[in-house]
Amino acid sequence: MDDFQSGEETAFVVDEVTNIIKEAVEGSIGGNAYQHNKVNQWTSSVVEQCLNQLTKLSKPFKYIVTCVIMQKNGAGLHTASSCYWDNQTDGSCTVRWENKTMYCIVSVFGLAI
Repeated sequence: MDDFQSGEETAFVVDEVTNIIKEAVEGSIGGNAYQHNKVNQWTSSVVEQCLNQLTKLSKPFKYIVTCVIMQKNGAGLHTASSCYWDNQTDGSCTVRWENKTMYCIVSVFGLAI
């Protein structure tokens, strides 16, 4: 028996994180139309739900979650991120979700402990 930790139990699995993000966005925003006065509440809800579900995975990571909600009005939006980390252990996942009235972009960064 070796004590080398690998595999699904300790890895940052992008598909798993993608599903968590999608469920958080659907659960928080779902079928709503864009409302300026709800955006703070929605972004907080999305990041809290993501963190909640990520910590339930009980994996050895510190997580960073960001959420941007933007009204669809024809304006351009460009985002970028860069990380200096260990590609073997750390990971990231970004999901762009949209409905008729808004975009929601959520990024999760998992940093191995």
